[in-house]
Amino acid sequence: MLVNSNAILLDASKKGYAVPAYNINNLEWAKYILQACEKDESPVILAFTENVINYVGGYKTAHSIIESLIDDLSISVPVVLHLDHAKTFESCKQAIDAGFTSVMIDASHKTLDENIDLTCEVVNYANKFNVSVEAELGHIGNGNQDLENSDVEECKNFVLSTEINSFAPSVGNYHGVYVDEPKIDFELLGTICKETKIPLVFHGGSFLDDNKIRTAIFCGVCKININTELQFAWAEAVRKYLNYNTDEIDPRKIISSGEDKLKKVVHEKNDLFGSKNRANVSLF
Repeated sequence: MLVNSNAILLDASKKGYAVPAYNINNLEWAKYILQACEKDESPVILAFTENVINYVGGYKTAHSIIESLIDDLSISVPVVLHLDHAKTFESCKQAIDAGFTSVMIDASHKTLDENIDLTCEVVNYANKFNVSVEAELGHIGNGNQDLENSDVEECKNFVLSTEINSFAPSVGNYHGVYVDEPKIDFELLGTICKETKIPLVFHGGSFLDDNKIRTAIFCGVCKININTELQFAWAEAVRKYLNYNTDEIDPRKIISSGEDKLKKVVHEKNDLFGSKNRANVSLF
């Protein structure tokens, strides 16, 4: 069933595990991830970026894809349909109106006051529809040149001022492939958790060392985003398939040739995050 993230993230926080948030790039990926999480009995967050929403046709199409797959595949685990890194109120509103159950407003590139104001606007609208809201403070960029770690007092003020449901601080993590050994400030992460008392989100979980993942969860991370690692696994399998099947033109066979590798990553992450066999969450 489609749910917001509140209950499952609070359960993860209480029991010391993290809920996986997998970015969706097409219908096939959504299907594979749902099937893998159903097998693992793992709650899951399916995240769409604005670019992917445009790619699939729009917010209503994205919602319909996920809702229909849940029904047709008899998915019983809790599923969150999440808008990832939205830059505007209008984008969040469109997602909420289309049936998304969670949105992330990312105004981390703005001033603190501007970030608070925009996030509050999204929270006020989302609350009318029981939609959970995530926000970010301290820019989590793409590559180590963009790093800007969060300030603890600013984080505390931000969370109190906006009343968001989950929070993504910047602690040395970034999106994409880590060029150098990432220097995650776990002391900062733990302090932010203690001061904000809210489920924390870790962006840039792909290819991160298992021990760092476990430490992040210990420090209060309840949601971990994975995209790049899925892309690498799927693309590698598809390239290998096409190298051995040079005359293949059936897009169904080409796309599905990456299914096993993608599901393998999902199973591994569910196990690492501790979300396996956690689907029986009290949602009410």
